[in-house]
Amino acid sequence: MVDKAPATRPANPRFSSGPCAKPPAFSVEKLVDAPLGRSHRAAVGKARLKAAIDGTREILGIPDDYRIGIVPASDTGAVEMAMWSLLGERKVEVLAWESFGAGWVTDAVKQLKLEADIKTADYGEIVDLAGVDTVNDVVFTWNGTTSGVRVPNADWIKADRAGLTICDATSAAFAQDLPWDKLDVTTFSWQKVLGGEAAHGMIVLSPRAVARLESYTPPWPLPKIFRLTKGGKLIEGIFVGETINTPSMLAVEDYLLALDWARSVGGLKGLIARADANADVIHTFTKARDWIENLAVDPMTRSNTSVCLKFTDARIADGTAFAKAVAKRLDAEGVAYDIGAYRDAPAGLRIWCGGTVETADLEALMPWIDWAFHVEIVAQSQAA
Repeated sequence: MVDKAPATRPANPRFSSGPCAKPPAFSVEKLVDAPLGRSHRAAVGKARLKAAIDGTREILGIPDDYRIGIVPASDTGAVEMAMWSLLGERKVEVLAWESFGAGWVTDAVKQLKLEADIKTADYGEIVDLAGVDTVNDVVFTWNGTTSGVRVPNADWIKADRAGLTICDATSAAFAQDLPWDKLDVTTFSWQKVLGGEAAHGMIVLSPRAVARLESYTPPWPLPKIFRLTKGGKLIEGIFVGETINTPSMLAVEDYLLALDWARSVGGLKGLIARADANADVIHTFTKARDWIENLAVDPMTRSNTSVCLKFTDARIADGTAFAKAVAKRLDAEGVAYDIGAYRDAPAGLRIWCGGTVETADLEALMPWIDWAFHVEIVAQSQAA
């Protein structure tokens, strides 16, 4: 039984899974050089957008012959741009084991009305990846933000595949080592692992994806913000900073600052190490307790960014109410903001462990979760 609240508090209680914590070095004053009030089509605007693209390529190790574009509507816009522009040429398999993957199923089946095989798994599980046929196009999330379940490896994707792989990697990019040779379209947003501002997405296209774009025209009309080709040719300007719609130059400057911070911690290897260390704090905590565990069943599929937990104590009468009460209590204490499970996910907690979170803050948070759990168990018994 934990009687007293812990003495140590996290220095930064921001553990939201999106928008995520800003880099530790962040301050608004560092954004003063943003070219505000200037056109994004002016030389200064284009240069900053190009720097964002080049920095992304550098840190993520994206091959030189892959195109990288900044697109509207965050990761969601990037995924839908890919699906609406590329799918329909052949059968598609859509894989889903959490809320956002389920959203891509809806797009494929109900909106685009494609010939599709749908493979789903319950929260905490993952689909049988060995059964995926990459003769087909495949749409999937690399890291399920709302379930904490990630793809363990890319062995199931054939090097000589006929179809395209379209990967929503928004909670994986900058925290996990993505196999670019196995990914034809990869999407993510600035608001996740690097703690950038929301509303902007990025799309990465392999040469195979570009070839599909230039050889295939989908049978449905495409909104302007989805159009990546003109006259059967790729609009190359998108991939050098000439964005489809007007970007926020303040958000661009913020992303550039985050990229600089990423370099300062050792680039991708440093970012992965920080996320791994953060997730290990929670894994160590749950292993030592019999009333809480990781939602992801297989340790090989457990996320190092969006770590999802569930309460397992038999004394809990209403799991949803109990989890919400714990999250609310931690919020009221000012030690953890926005860590309730996603609205469509099983009841529990979701704690962001990406590289912008300091390990010391997670270490300080764990005793508070212990305390809040026991306080709520007592409160529940008194209310019964």
